[in-house]
Amino acid sequence: MSKTALCACLAALLPAILLPAGRAAAEDPWPTRPVTIIVPFAPGGNTDLFGRLLADELTKTFGQPFIVENKPGAGGGIGSEALAQAEPDGYTLGMGTVGTHAINPWVFKDLGYDAEADFAPISLAATLPNLLVVNPSFPATSVPELIALLKAEPDSHSYASSGFGTSIHLAAAAFEIHVGSHMTHVPYKGSAQALGDVVAGHVDMIFDNIPTAMEQARAGTVRPLAVTGLERTATLPDVPAMAEFIPGFDITSWQGLLAPAGTPPAIVERLSAETQRIMHLAEIRARIEPLGARAIGSTAAEFAAYIKTEKAKYKPIVEASGATAQ
Repeated sequence: MSKTALCACLAALLPAILLPAGRAAAEDPWPTRPVTIIVPFAPGGNTDLFGRLLADELTKTFGQPFIVENKPGAGGGIGSEALAQAEPDGYTLGMGTVGTHAINPWVFKDLGYDAEADFAPISLAATLPNLLVVNPSFPATSVPELIALLKAEPDSHSYASSGFGTSIHLAAAAFEIHVGSHMTHVPYKGSAQALGDVVAGHVDMIFDNIPTAMEQARAGTVRPLAVTGLERTATLPDVPAMAEFIPGFDITSWQGLLAPAGTPPAIVERLSAETQRIMHLAEIRARIEPLGARAIGSTAAEFAAYIKTEKAKYKPIVEASGATAQ
């Protein structure tokens, strides 16, 4: 075959050779099998709720099952470590929270993962402030009255929490730092018992998760004083934000979607764009806003920056609180 004929033959074959590869790259077949979303807490909590909400919607979008796998333990550390060590192929994702990625790095001496380096942030899904409630017989009926009381009577009052190093504990610790007064910390193994003792009058107050504390507040068994974020929540519009009295006060729980570090950027970006869309759906907002949550749906870059900022914010709070774990 002459050189001219060979070139012509190759030119004719080239489109047929390149087309399948080009088409595969353009279509990006991921996912071709089920995707696991690790929730590093037990079923039934806020993280589990958001994980299942995202799993349901992502299943609809991508046509493959997104399956929640609960891996509780060590304040979310066991599930987060499992996510960090997973194959970065887009088939294992996980939920990250203020506890797993902003608090645990300062509480646990041997965490088992790097909260920033070991993950590829996808999207901050939602934020959820806590609610400060007091026993109805407690003399302070507002945050200014509470601050004045604590300054006048240091070491005379108490707060409950669901355990050392939880967001409930650290919200109170941050409040103490801002007020410049000390209270007695009474830790429990869960928020239900802690809130129950506030209702019973055994402990003065708790900075509890909104869904549980809100029901007691509406029943009149506790008195709400403030939500712990920068803004009031739609579900409790008459309850002020702590930032109205302490400028910049923002101790807020949050839920976000993560992948292991090294996950292909194209997959991360597809998941991020879809999570942003999901969190802005009217029906999704209608489901989470009654819980006091605020839908966010951030970009991957915004979520990465948020984790970095939150982690730095909690370092002095954890140190002041004395919360440590082996």
